[in-house]
Amino acid sequence: MSDEQTDGTTEPVRIKAHTWRPALLWVFAGFAVFAYAFDQLTKLWVTSTMVEGERIPVLPPLLHWYYIRNSGAAFSIGENVTWVFTIVMAAVSVVILFQVRRLGSAWWSLALGLLLGGALGNLTDRLFREPSFAMGHVVDFIQLPNFAIFNIADSAVVSGVVIICLLTIRGIGLDGSGHHSADSAPAKSGPPEEEAPGDV
Repeated sequence: MSDEQTDGTTEPVRIKAHTWRPALLWVFAGFAVFAYAFDQLTKLWVTSTMVEGERIPVLPPLLHWYYIRNSGAAFSIGENVTWVFTIVMAAVSVVILFQVRRLGSAWWSLALGLLLGGALGNLTDRLFREPSFAMGHVVDFIQLPNFAIFNIADSAVVSGVVIICLLTIRGIGLDGSGHHSADSAPAKSGPPEEEAPGDV
């Protein structure tokens, strides 16, 4: 008797998760495409309208467009090992895609979408820009005071990481378990206690 009741109480949760998952995948895919497209379009605009090394004031002294090509990471770290960053970004993208099947949270979908879009944006530069395949230099153009010059892909990656850190601090898992743990526990434990006298 108790086994049947347990199955009955968990079934609505399974149905809800099943119907909710396609929406989460759309959120993930939408933000990944947005971040990637926005990054590539802004880089196309920069490379077609500016000369490398050109600096344009936007909101001086806070914001400038400053077109550079970076072979390394932030603050020009690792300029001589460009291929390492290519491999790292490719690996990150693969790991994210493998984790998508576990999505159960809209915020995680947003975070991983931004992370994937940003990683693929810079990976595209590494693979297809000069000087050679997998050794390409990333286009950076956003300059803030006392900070590394970056691009939209970098912004997407950082935003995704920040959201992931906040979700982790709040105890919200990739499958969204943190959202429902407080609500679902009483719902599951309540019915068996109410129906227990009837089992005797």
